[in-house]
Amino acid sequence: MWKGKRKQKKQALTDRPELRAYFDQKIEARAEDTPIHTRVDENVSRIQDWLGHPPDLLVRQLHIRGKTPAAIVYFDVLVDTRHLNEHILNPLLTGEEDGNAPYVGLPKLWDVLQVGSLREVERMADALRALLSGCALLFVQGASRAVAIDIKGWEMRSVDEPRAESVVRGPREALMENAHVNLGLLRARMRDPDLRVERRVFGQRTQTDVYILYIDGIVNTKALAELKRRLDNIRIDGMLDSGYLEELIEDSSWSPFPQVQATERPDKVAAHLLEGKIAILVNGSPLALIVPAVFHQFYHAAEDYYERALIASLVRIIRLFSLIISLLLPSLYIAFVSFHPEMLPTELAIAMAAGRATVPFPSIIEALIMEVMIEILREASVRLPGPIGPTIGIVGGLVIGESAVRAGLVSPLMVIIVAVTTIGSFAIPSYSAAIPLRMLRFPLMFISASFGLYGLMIGVLLILLHLSTLKSFGVPYLAPLTPFRPTDSKDVLLRFPWTWLRTRPQMFRPRQDIRNATPNRQPSDEEGSPA
Repeated sequence: MWKGKRKQKKQALTDRPELRAYFDQKIEARAEDTPIHTRVDENVSRIQDWLGHPPDLLVRQLHIRGKTPAAIVYFDVLVDTRHLNEHILNPLLTGEEDGNAPYVGLPKLWDVLQVGSLREVERMADALRALLSGCALLFVQGASRAVAIDIKGWEMRSVDEPRAESVVRGPREALMENAHVNLGLLRARMRDPDLRVERRVFGQRTQTDVYILYIDGIVNTKALAELKRRLDNIRIDGMLDSGYLEELIEDSSWSPFPQVQATERPDKVAAHLLEGKIAILVNGSPLALIVPAVFHQFYHAAEDYYERALIASLVRIIRLFSLIISLLLPSLYIAFVSFHPEMLPTELAIAMAAGRATVPFPSIIEALIMEVMIEILREASVRLPGPIGPTIGIVGGLVIGESAVRAGLVSPLMVIIVAVTTIGSFAIPSYSAAIPLRMLRFPLMFISASFGLYGLMIGVLLILLHLSTLKSFGVPYLAPLTPFRPTDSKDVLLRFPWTWLRTRPQMFRPRQDIRNATPNRQPSDEEGSPA
């Protein structure tokens, strides 16, 4: 009975999260201090005990070339078993061992194993990290070190077309969840010996690989140092997507506007690297992060640089009108109907009054009904399966709008305004930049219902004031408009021809100002400060 109570008490203690973390740290500390044993069975037993004897952990006992005892430990869900059998097990098992040595020395295995990535580990903690990252561990009887063999081979999807940033003209490759594949896509476009890649690991539990990419000689060294400082301050037990990292390194986490750009296009990443920015790849995420980021670049598409300058400029102007419509059109309707009908043409004012004659609600309630229903439909269309989602969104919007008009809940003009507003938000290339406009639309509607056009102007000024206070790694968020830089204004609202874009954007303080030129200045103490 006493043993049963003691067992229940121990189980209750281990169920507490803080004690589980304490026990996990003790196991990790014990593994850190434990060297590789010369006995194979002892090493295998320790690994199985520390990992809790998982069913996907496989141990293959063998004799190297028929003589020396050894064991290969691996997770069958993380390694390429075909590669393991053909290039590791087959060379180890075939042939006769040379000499009378009690075991095959580890240096000799470099000539036997037919794989590209091999490394020796001396501590059990290093062996565990390699095992959990997808390596196979080879323990040889009599050797005080193990061999970590990199044969990762878990299932992954192939390189696909971009889904959120599709273009008519331009590359049709998108980043994927495997960071190594993403590095390959970027190196295929950036055949520059100055391209630097630095690797870091975040997440005590997940051990997520994070890669920092920049071009040495172009990147602003002060912005790079600031990024590394922020990365050094991150303490987190798990990082499952780049969204974790984006929120941890941005300047203002409470702002609705993104200060780190996320993109799924490798060509867009390469273009930003050439401007002196820094890219971040997170293993497990199909999106790359770009820093620093300013407001206008969220409304630029990759296709702007593949079309002629005149066409790209016209499309950007259309996007600007779409942004204004998406943010202000419902608020303008409420302000004119509730406070300023005299500012409308007489015929339009009469038509609007006739359309609202059967509507029992004020204009703010009318707009809220339609806006909330459209937002629900948009969210539902995202969660539904791919072929069904867009259909439900379109059909649902038509059916609900028509039914609301027939029931007298909203006016026909309100349905048109909400439809135009929704279409305008779809014209914004960046999904993360369109969300703040959808959020801010509602407070602007309320302030317009309370104070009319004067309140709407105050709301817009408050938004601009907030934008002017934001920075991204030392770069003003509204640059190059505030502070104004004429040389950088050639690629903001309009896109000038490439013959006019000889200099890199000076707001990012690149070390190399002129494109296709040698570095013309050295980093200084003031480099990176907003000017």
